[in-house]
Amino acid sequence: MIRTFGLIGYGHFGAFLHILATRYLPDATIKIHSRRHAPDGHLFFSLEEAAACDVVVLAVSISAYAQTLERIKPHLSRDCILVDVATVKKYTGDLVRAAAAGRPFLAMHPMFGPESYAKRGGDVSGLRIVITESSLDVKRHRGLLKHLRDIGFSIIEKSADEHDRDLAETLFLTHYIGQVVARGGFERTDIDTVSFGYLMDAVDSVRHDTQLFEDVCRFNPYCRQVIDRFDQSERQVRQLSLERLNSNGGDVE
Repeated sequence: MIRTFGLIGYGHFGAFLHILATRYLPDATIKIHSRRHAPDGHLFFSLEEAAACDVVVLAVSISAYAQTLERIKPHLSRDCILVDVATVKKYTGDLVRAAAAGRPFLAMHPMFGPESYAKRGGDVSGLRIVITESSLDVKRHRGLLKHLRDIGFSIIEKSADEHDRDLAETLFLTHYIGQVVARGGFERTDIDTVSFGYLMDAVDSVRHDTQLFEDVCRFNPYCRQVIDRFDQSERQVRQLSLERLNSNGGDVE
């Protein structure tokens, strides 16, 4: 039974995890540590108090993982379950495994965020959670998976390397295109096609996640391959478009 739930970090995604924890762990005491909120003894607590909980979830930026783990290690309880929910898994998983120092830990990545959760009216049925590593004993691990599936989540188990490779070709690619479209100043109009609406929905979902975009690019080694493939195909499409623009046209049949 989880009596206390510690959340380290209270940014966009951390605040969302707070919503989920309140909903699915109603009997647990939630202790949040945030640099932007002073401890109040009610919801926000010192780093030491949040790190001493039964379960401790890191919701900080990927680039802050190493430093944050060093700060919380002295305060983790002996049986604490340390949870990594970062968008990359190989880099952070290695850090969490080392910091756990024999304690149980779980490396996972919820493949959804507050926007998709809100659009579905809080319905989590079918929303995917990827689990890449767990040192929980077999009984607890199976119990966790059953609990998550009973709630409605779809659980996918794969290695950290497989996760990072797939993520580079999906989420990172979406962020990459979204950043290009957003920086180009392209906006919705009153004659949008349905397909353009889908494109802009994707752009809107990532346009403000510059920190995450930069961190994934930095810590996921597969991103470079995706960028190179995208640039190569973009040059091919650009060349084809320029050829058509510069052509004199053809006979009309």
